[in-house]
Amino acid sequence: MKVAIVGTSGAVGQEFLRVLAERRFPMDELVLFGSSRSAGTSYTFRGKQITVKELKHNDDFKDIDLVFASAGAGTSKEFAETMTKYGAVVIDNSSAFRMDEEVPLVVPEVNAADAKIRPRNIIANPNCTTIQMVVALKAIENLSHIKRVHVSTYQAASGAGASAMAEFEHQYEQLINGEEPTVSKFAYQLAYNVIPQVDVFLENGYTKEEMKMYNETRKIMHSDVVVSATCVRVPVLRAHSESTWIETERPVSVEEAKNAFAKAEGVILQQNDAAKEYPMPLFVAGKNPVYVGRIRKDLANPNGLTFWTVSDQIRKGAALNAVQIAEYLVKEKAL
Repeated sequence: MKVAIVGTSGAVGQEFLRVLAERRFPMDELVLFGSSRSAGTSYTFRGKQITVKELKHNDDFKDIDLVFASAGAGTSKEFAETMTKYGAVVIDNSSAFRMDEEVPLVVPEVNAADAKIRPRNIIANPNCTTIQMVVALKAIENLSHIKRVHVSTYQAASGAGASAMAEFEHQYEQLINGEEPTVSKFAYQLAYNVIPQVDVFLENGYTKEEMKMYNETRKIMHSDVVVSATCVRVPVLRAHSESTWIETERPVSVEEAKNAFAKAEGVILQQNDAAKEYPMPLFVAGKNPVYVGRIRKDLANPNGLTFWTVSDQIRKGAALNAVQIAEYLVKEKAL
């Protein structure tokens, strides 16, 4: 199998290299693509140096079977036909095709089989906050249908990419040295601050990020669930946190929920109130699962539960989820 990564130099592109190597993804050759700026850069993969090729409208994808694309929505839209022209399957990490009716939106723990039906030969990787949430929701949905979700996210700098992570770290250095912090990747200084805005505002007062959680959750879960989200950028380098309230059709006890989470694919239950054990981004960064804790009955709704999740945005929220989709397709001989 010949595999390509488009957008190698970004935070997610770099994570693709690590995840593919760690999981020993079955391939015979890896080809790296990037912009004119990153073309010519070399990266080590499985002990070999691979030079990044410039992404162009040509026949470079003729012999490629699988493409992991993470170069932004604009690039994905522009090069979609070029990448799929000769039959390659594209797993796209941008927002370009997520709500396209002809493109499956897949989280393997929830709806893996959807990846087999792909009229455009494109599979969309959902938004990081959605991925984390639906992995946890699936465990409860198996017990009782979820009617409503209220969620507040606490999103790390990593969600805005490698350059945003670098700016965030640099802000602390600047402030400690009495300098004015550099602010270009976020609406405001992120160091020592929280910003109740992720992405642009829409006419209904929600941000684009918040509406992604509404629309993508319904598509992935094939559900009529309604999701009301507030997305907040917090001064954390890596790994997103979410505080989630759900309303189910019947009351689900805390013990039922704990048992469901403990058995759920891709989930680690971490709850020991007496020992102050609960998921935190400091310890989850760099790990693969979605960690769940702080599970309680909702005091405002007899059919409600509330819980806390943490997951690494660059891994499960991006690169790992895409690789897991590919692993499923290999296992099912659907590539």
